[in-house]
Amino acid sequence: MGIHAPIFKTQTETKFMKLKSHIRRALVLSLCALGSVWVGHATAQDYPSKPITMVMPYAAGGPGDTITRLFAGSMQKILGQQIVVDNTAGASGSIGTAKVARSKPDGYSLLMIHVSHATNLAMYKNLSYHPVDDFEPIGSATSGPMVIVARTEFPPKDLNEFVAYLKTNQKKVSLAHAGVGSASHLCGLMMMNVLGVQLNEIPYKGTGPALTDLMGGQVDVLCDQTSGTVPSVKNGKIKAYAAAGKNRLSSLPETPAIAEAGVKGFEINISFGLYAPKGTPKPVLEKLTAALQKSVTDPDVIKRLDGMGVSAVSIEQATPAALRAHLKNEIDTLGGLLIKAGVQAN
Repeated sequence: MGIHAPIFKTQTETKFMKLKSHIRRALVLSLCALGSVWVGHATAQDYPSKPITMVMPYAAGGPGDTITRLFAGSMQKILGQQIVVDNTAGASGSIGTAKVARSKPDGYSLLMIHVSHATNLAMYKNLSYHPVDDFEPIGSATSGPMVIVARTEFPPKDLNEFVAYLKTNQKKVSLAHAGVGSASHLCGLMMMNVLGVQLNEIPYKGTGPALTDLMGGQVDVLCDQTSGTVPSVKNGKIKAYAAAGKNRLSSLPETPAIAEAGVKGFEINISFGLYAPKGTPKPVLEKLTAALQKSVTDPDVIKRLDGMGVSAVSIEQATPAALRAHLKNEIDTLGGLLIKAGVQAN
């Protein structure tokens, strides 16, 4: 059996080995960084390589559904890939919103939503997602005023009579809305607060069903977005009493603004915005924002929105920064309105 001499490393050899270790570690980190850059570039280059799902968290047939399908159709032409609209309604949009929050952040699951994205934070104590922390804003899409409408046989003949009628018959008047926290609920709540009345609220699972019952005479009044109500006013299925703001609407020039009846502090505008799950790669978000910006300047989109009494936003508003600021403002103002009124869904 041979005898092996002990191995001794000189101080120089030890330093050299440490240096080699540092070099190897630096090389590995550099390769990882390059790999990340390459993957991000590849994601941007390849996206989208399969159909995209755009979740509309309200019932089919309502104004949100109409707007979502319009933008899905425009953006799929720009992106060169099909965009499928998924109506996952319920709980003031929170069910469909939670579905997107849980989705893989790869740009293939998007959310088109309006004010309920802000107000649900005030209404639900145990909301399974956070509207700011769990989403990446892509940009705003539309902006639309609200209008107060009623069944065709509702007694008041004009706006002044309407205000007086509500004040003297408030318990007998039924006010439909698309669910707690919806745009129509907020509009109705603001109207009751400003007029000092408490109407008999009838909640629905979306504007579509509420509007259907209004046209059928089952309910009396609805305060909702022009995108859903203007076509029904123009074809005589319902009648309009006022625009919910300071000015008349270009889509309903004969309908007065509620301010004309001496009602102050009643102005509400609803904007739809597009979101992706938190963690969606920045190159993918940039592609989606670019597609959205092309859609808001698309003459066909603008024309069709105008027919609904809605406006496409400017390119400056169709950005992540603008939508992020808009969401924060709505959380503070309209969310604050619900908190003040003590409205909670659970």
